[in-house]
Amino acid sequence: MTKRLLFYVLFFLTTYVFSQKNHTLKGLGAHPNPFNIETKISFKSDKIQTVVVTVVDILGKSIMKEKITADRGINSIPFRRNDNSAGMYIYSVQTTEEIVSKRFVIR
Repeated sequence: MTKRLLFYVLFFLTTYVFSQKNHTLKGLGAHPNPFNIETKISFKSDKIQTVVVTVVDILGKSIMKEKITADRGINSIPFRRNDNSAGMYIYSVQTTEEIVSKRFVIR
């Protein structure tokens, strides 16, 4: 029951943007989605800035965490399935001002 509740909470909240200032990140997406082997997490940044890209499973276990310098414009980071099982995962891009999260599915 707890896993099911957590799933629904994450399902409905993961596309919400937590921000107190102007949004500097736009167009967050993963393509292809769903995927079998690899997807690209892409976003548009309004400025050069440090971002942290994370991927967690639906139970909150960290799968990937990568700190990068985003260029102004479109940025993309490849994500490989590796040994991760099929299911839904939450990916986030975080700056000092905001966190944007969405979900993708591994088949």
